[in-house]
Amino acid sequence: MTTANKLTVTRLCLVPVFFIWYFIDRLVAVPPVLYAVVLVLIYGVGELTDLLDGKVARKYGQVTDLGKVMDPFSDVMSHLTYFTCFLVSGLMPVAAFIVIVWREFSQSFLRMLLMGKGKPMAANIFGKAKTCLYAAVSICGIAVHVCRMLGQAKAWMFTTMTVLGALAAVASALSFYIYIYRVVKVGTLRDMTR
Repeated sequence: MTTANKLTVTRLCLVPVFFIWYFIDRLVAVPPVLYAVVLVLIYGVGELTDLLDGKVARKYGQVTDLGKVMDPFSDVMSHLTYFTCFLVSGLMPVAAFIVIVWREFSQSFLRMLLMGKGKPMAANIFGKAKTCLYAAVSICGIAVHVCRMLGQAKAWMFTTMTVLGALAAVASALSFYIYIYRVVKVGTLRDMTR
């Protein structure tokens, strides 16, 4: 397995670790500062591997078919895990969460169809905005959760989280609409319906 793919697998392995640690205080008593440090560390290492896997793959000629599938899958798994944690703890708007989940599963399905046809999905401006907003929601959600655990949360933090979640859902839906529009316009999947 290439170094790039090992980094991606590491990120995938950190997803359930993040989920378990996020809710660990419901099972055992953990000092709030230790809880916060470990949570941020798990998230940080996961995001670092996300930044590095693509760079390593391109720089050292380690781009593989497995990596092309596993990297976006890891992105979806990690973001949906973060957002599920935020939803359960009352930080993520339900409507935004549902839109994002529908988009991610639909996008994954469409990506599989297009890869089967040998047609990659080109990025669009809303897809890039969605990626930035997902990161903002993740960082803000962790910050608000940690502040709440430490007894330092303010009302504006929850409002910010709601606004970011709504913006992420809108960007998510728009990016998927543009993908669908392009696929229909070009007729990429037309022969699959016969």
